[in-house]
Amino acid sequence: MGNVWQGEIKNEAKDGSYYWVDTTIIPFLHAKGKPYKYIAIQYNITTRKKYEEVIESMAYTDPLTQLPNRNQFTKWVESQPKKTNEIVTALFLNLDRFKAINDNYGYDAGDAILKTAANRLKGCLRETDFVSRQGGDEFIIILKNNDDEQSIREIASAILKRIGMPYVFDHKQLFTTTSIGISKDYIPSEEDSYDNFLKSLIKNANTAMYHSKRQGGNQYCFNNDHQNMVLERNYQLDLEIKEALLRNEFTVVYQPIVNLKNNRIVGAEALLRWNNRKLGLVPPNEFIPILEENGLIVPVGKWILATVCSQMKFWQEERILMQRICVNVSPIQFKDRNFIQDLKEILNETMLDASYLEIEITEGTILDIKTSSQTINDLKNLGVKVSIDNFGTGYSSLSYLKQLPIDTLKIDKSFIDDLDRDGEIIANTIISMGKNLNFRVIAEGIESEDQLDYLKKQKCHEGQGYYFSKPMDNSQITELFTQL
Repeated sequence: MGNVWQGEIKNEAKDGSYYWVDTTIIPFLHAKGKPYKYIAIQYNITTRKKYEEVIESMAYTDPLTQLPNRNQFTKWVESQPKKTNEIVTALFLNLDRFKAINDNYGYDAGDAILKTAANRLKGCLRETDFVSRQGGDEFIIILKNNDDEQSIREIASAILKRIGMPYVFDHKQLFTTTSIGISKDYIPSEEDSYDNFLKSLIKNANTAMYHSKRQGGNQYCFNNDHQNMVLERNYQLDLEIKEALLRNEFTVVYQPIVNLKNNRIVGAEALLRWNNRKLGLVPPNEFIPILEENGLIVPVGKWILATVCSQMKFWQEERILMQRICVNVSPIQFKDRNFIQDLKEILNETMLDASYLEIEITEGTILDIKTSSQTINDLKNLGVKVSIDNFGTGYSSLSYLKQLPIDTLKIDKSFIDDLDRDGEIIANTIISMGKNLNFRVIAEGIESEDQLDYLKKQKCHEGQGYYFSKPMDNSQITELFTQL
């Protein structure tokens, strides 16, 4: 008996289907060593192979999007030929405001968007490109043999356009965009670890993605040293901000709101400032996103409300009368289950009449009309006024505005800055719409007499900005009113 051969064979049946057999072939030899016959022993293992394929798919394929998962990504990396000095590009993607979609419309809506987004991504890539879902709403794309920055930009732009198209779920149109970080580099020399090279490449792409997101999302950024410095600073801020409230490093300043008809100060907007023991004054656009990311925005927001209500009550006792004080509330705080109860307690403790307080929320906060309308109605039942801040920059619908008991619309500063171009059309439209819906309209960011004259001509109700006054501390506001 000669050498036995054993293996698995895939055969085609008469009906065109395929089946697998585990085959053992045994040769029987003449005395001179030549085979005179073979015996084949076969077992049909088609069912087993199907189970193995299912297990393989479960291990290496994301069940929701059918894209390669982390395991397959790792396996793919290990299988790639390592060509020194070849350029590899990594794109790290994260969907913008995806958590808000899950929170407002449920996980089924989020899953539907992920599946559609995955198909759109595949439609933007070439056969040589590799895309995988890393988990949640994060995706990684690897482009090989591509040192042309222009073609990389074209791929990234195509992705932004496709991902930003409307999504349909339960007969509703939903919207999301994506932030993309891009990093490219040469494969190192043969003795270096390709796995470590790719990990570093993806880490840099991830850093660039966070930079894109902090710039407002719906854009792509190439990694550079500046972004690494920004990431390091954000790490320092995150460490310091955790104790800032306990160390009394937060303060509140107030920017006057002026009636544009008679030029009288009718109120003020409360703004948070942070003076850190190590880093000095930290701009709000740096530290507020960090407060929201680490969950501290809720206790800090509660402290702001207590501070502002107490200050407003003090001014009233000193006969410094303002129609209202405005406080920005983060979407996270607005959706906190204790928000209304906390506000009730603060109003009771400070004995401030609720009609003197105005809560400012962004357009994105009212995406879930059912939840937001309940909270807004609770605020109105307390006697608190409600305004939509940065109006015109989000996704609010006119039908939403008609359904909600809103008091004020605040025109975003970007439109006031752009009054000599398209901003004039948008500002005029918001002013006219606000009047027709019986809302008070405030223009933010007034910095010049020309801007003021235009807004007066359009009969905008109120305004605020550096033209009137920079934000002031409570003693400066007190002095200002004392001089009136």
